[in-house]
Amino acid sequence: MVYLDYAATSPLLDEVVVAMHRAEKELFANASALHTPGHLALNEVEDCRKLLVELINAKPEEIIFTASASEANNTVIRTFEGCEIETSPLEHHSIIESAKIYSGNNRPKLYSYMLANNETGEFLKLPKKKDGEYLHSDLTQVLGKMPIDVKKLGLDYATFSAHKIGGPVGVGALYVRTDVPFKPLIIGGNQEKKRRGGTYNTVGISGFKAALEYARKNATWEIYDKKVRGLRDTLAKRILDEIPGSSLNTDIKKEKSLPNILNASFEAAEGESIQLYLDAEGIIVSTGSACAAGDIKPSHVLMAKTGDAEVAHSSIRFSFGLSNTMEDVEKVMAVLPQIIANLQGMSTIKIRSMNE
Repeated sequence: MVYLDYAATSPLLDEVVVAMHRAEKELFANASALHTPGHLALNEVEDCRKLLVELINAKPEEIIFTASASEANNTVIRTFEGCEIETSPLEHHSIIESAKIYSGNNRPKLYSYMLANNETGEFLKLPKKKDGEYLHSDLTQVLGKMPIDVKKLGLDYATFSAHKIGGPVGVGALYVRTDVPFKPLIIGGNQEKKRRGGTYNTVGISGFKAALEYARKNATWEIYDKKVRGLRDTLAKRILDEIPGSSLNTDIKKEKSLPNILNASFEAAEGESIQLYLDAEGIIVSTGSACAAGDIKPSHVLMAKTGDAEVAHSSIRFSFGLSNTMEDVEKVMAVLPQIIANLQGMSTIKIRSMNE
C-alpha cells in the first residue's frame, strides 16, 4: 500500500505502539487519584505536557489536554460566545461551524486563523491583533512539520492533535496563554485545573508523549524540509508534465506551503472517482478534508480559493509522511495518468487547457 493521506491521520509510530501497550499495563490508574498508581499515571501526563511546551515555547500551565483538535477549537470559540469572532473562509469546519453559532457583536474580538491549511498546505497570513483583541491558530497540520514558537507568532491560543504526528486518535491539546479569557467547554471535574473535566486518557496521552519524543529526537521538521518536500515537489512536477488538464491548487514554493501537502485538480475527472481508482491500485489519497467525508458539496476551501466548482470537484489531496519514498511517487505516476485519461474519456466536459 502507498499511503498518501497523512494530513487526515498518520499511522501509529512503532514507538507509540510500544508506549501505549506499556501504559495499558502499568499506567491504567486514574491520574487524578492520590494513590501511587494514580501518581504514576499523572507523571506520564505531565511528562507529555513538558515535551509539548518544549516544542512550542510555552509553559506547562498553558497546556490543556483535550480529546481532539476539534474539541480544542470549539473550546476557544465557545470562550468568546457573543463576541466578535473573525475567521478565514479556509478554516476547519470545527471553527467555521462553531463561529456561526457563538459569534456576536460584543468585545473583546477573537481572530481564528490556521497557520497552514489542511487541504492545500498553504500558509495563511495571521492577522495583526490590537490591544484588547486575541488570536487563535489551529496548528494541527504544523506540529512536527516545521518549528513552532507560539510567542513569536503572537498567539493567545493554539490547537494541536496527536494523530497528525504518529500518535493516537482521541488526544488533542490546547495552548492557552496565561491571563487570557477562558471558559471550559467540558465541566464537572477538577482535571486540568478545572479547565477541562473528565478522566485523563493516560494511555492516549502516553502515545502522544512518544510521538512528541520521536519528533524532538529526530528533528522531524528537518526531515520534512529536506526529504519529504522533495517527494512532494517531484510528484507535482510529474503531474503537470505528464497529465493533460492537470493543475495545482497548492503553491509549492517553500515560503508558501508546508512541505508535505499537494492538492491537484484534473479537468473532466471527478475527484471521488480518482480516489476510488487509486484505492483499487493500493494508493491511498483524499479528496479534501477527511472531516468532510460523505459530503457531496465541493470543498469550501477550494471554492473560497478558486471560486470554481469544477476545480473543487476534480481535486485530490496527496499528503506525505516520514515513511514515504520516491518509490511511492513512481507507483502513483505508474497508474495516475491512465486513470485520469480513462475518466476524461468518459466525461462530457471538454478539457479547457487543451483547447486554449
